[in-house]
Amino acid sequence: MTPIKNTLFFIFILFYSFSAFSEQTVEEIIKERKSIFSKNYKTAKRVQSLASNGDIDEAKKLTIEMSDNYKRLIDLFPENSKVGFGTEALPSIWESKDEFNLLMTKASSNMIELTSVIDETEDMRVALGKYMWSSCKSCHSKFRAEH
Repeated sequence: MTPIKNTLFFIFILFYSFSAFSEQTVEEIIKERKSIFSKNYKTAKRVQSLASNGDIDEAKKLTIEMSDNYKRLIDLFPENSKVGFGTEALPSIWESKDEFNLLMTKASSNMIELTSVIDETEDMRVALGKYMWSSCKSCHSKFRAEH
């Protein structure tokens, strides 16, 4: 092959590889964010059960885990991940990205704040509603398709 043909062949392979890689990356991103949201929901239910049964230390560990998950979610909504792979994310995430990121940051902070008040709360249901479940609801109402 001539150097020009080699170069063109290399460029073709390179672009083809990047295209395939980017699709795989989008799929992985969407699957990761769906997994984290699902995990946070299951963890929230577990936190509620543990806290209600007086296992505060274990509930605190889980709320810190949820806080870290919310921080991670901020990076899992790039422009190229708006559709496909069963995403339930609404376009409003990208239209109001700053608001969405703020909600994820607030949810993370709420989980940390919950760890500091959970010991002293007189009404566990109110504390969990204020710091945990309200975070879920505020995001779902604007940024997630109904299911």
